[in-house]
Amino acid sequence: MNTHKTLLAALLVPLGATLAIVPAASAATPPAPSTASVSADAAVPAGPEEAAAAVFRSPEAALGRVAHPLRTTEPRGGLADLRPFGRMVGDARVVGLGEATHSSHEFFTVKHRILRYLVGEKGFRAFALEAPWSTGLRLDAYLLRGEGDLKQIMDEEFQGAYRWWNNAEYRDLLRWMRAYNVKHPKDPVHFVGDDGGFAGAELYDKVSAYAATARPELPPRLTELYRGLRPATDAETYVNDYLSKPMAERKELAERTGRAVDLLNKRRPGTGAGADAHAWAVQHATAIHQMTTLYAFDWDDPEGISDALLYRDRIMAENVTWWQQRTGDKIVLAAHNSHIALRTYAPATYPKVQGEFLRERLGGGYLSVGLTFDQGSFNAFGPDGGAHRFTVGPAAPGTAEHTLDRVRYRDFMVDLRNAPAPARAWLAMPRTVKNIGATYPGIADAPQIRLAQSHDVVIHLQRVEAAHMLK
Repeated sequence: MNTHKTLLAALLVPLGATLAIVPAASAATPPAPSTASVSADAAVPAGPEEAAAAVFRSPEAALGRVAHPLRTTEPRGGLADLRPFGRMVGDARVVGLGEATHSSHEFFTVKHRILRYLVGEKGFRAFALEAPWSTGLRLDAYLLRGEGDLKQIMDEEFQGAYRWWNNAEYRDLLRWMRAYNVKHPKDPVHFVGDDGGFAGAELYDKVSAYAATARPELPPRLTELYRGLRPATDAETYVNDYLSKPMAERKELAERTGRAVDLLNKRRPGTGAGADAHAWAVQHATAIHQMTTLYAFDWDDPEGISDALLYRDRIMAENVTWWQQRTGDKIVLAAHNSHIALRTYAPATYPKVQGEFLRERLGGGYLSVGLTFDQGSFNAFGPDGGAHRFTVGPAAPGTAEHTLDRVRYRDFMVDLRNAPAPARAWLAMPRTVKNIGATYPGIADAPQIRLAQSHDVVIHLQRVEAAHMLK
């Protein structure tokens, strides 16, 4: 098995491809839709009274009573139709916005539209993405101060498995954030990268700069601990080269970066600016250690894969929580449905996900919003390893999307916590859902989940189209 390519593929693939790297014998075929699911979509009785009663009891009719239509999925124009969504958000401090594919136009533009609403009406001030912490810092500097060229930053940062973020839709979102910050320099919107797949050179520079000022005895020791780690090439080349190192060397590097964090933590300033600078330096050093630790797992071993996936989602939750608690910013968190979910979609292989960790840490301060679709297109890596555009037809009877698409609105949002009884019964049963990661097809493209246990809110779109890739 080509370990470093396996690791690269896994970085952005919540379920589909990461399960595909497990030996075939250990991968279970998704179960067929349950009888209850099929019967919920069956034709109503012929008699008028029975027919009326059946319609009232149908999950799609019940959901239709509490669903709210979306005027559009595009970010421009009025946002009044999102007021019901604002009520669903309530006092949440982190709102996880999912996606059923990693590269569909409407999933990105709906997030853009919701970000605009939450910034303007609910005081949200950060957008977090499953991208490296160092990528977040670089983009945040552009958004705050106009540092660098956006195209160059996106080209350099969104490489390898992160290439799906190098699209016109996210470019437009970032341009809007920059324009907002120009108008509101004292109350800006930030960008947060919460993932651990790469640690850019700026992290090493920030840690070194802090140590040189606050702890002059540390720079020589940090230089030794970080020897050979600071990137001097582009991100994709760096990660490929790093993952080609022997496992023993990767473990030794992770041990070294852990010691660097410990050194910084040995002397903590009390309060004020010194304490704040120390906290940021430790977080930057932690991000370096997260990358080396992630790549020190044995990805050739199914158990090692499971441990690595658990670690990755835990650190993504920790980074989001750290930013929220350190800055006080309310955060829109963008990730795949199976990352922002309240329960894992595949417990046997993916033990616990980011949304579960966030609910534990924030309680009702975290809201999980799953985005589903009936049919359409998306970009993904194909079996040949190349990027392709794929299209899927309407959802099959018995699946969650088939019922959702029969709700009376074309595109809508619905709070699952307030669903009427006929819908609650349906939401509590396992339903097959589309779950398309960075590769297609994948073993877990159609898992069965209980929607009511997986998400607080669902936004359903009838049709999506492939995102517009920039490179």
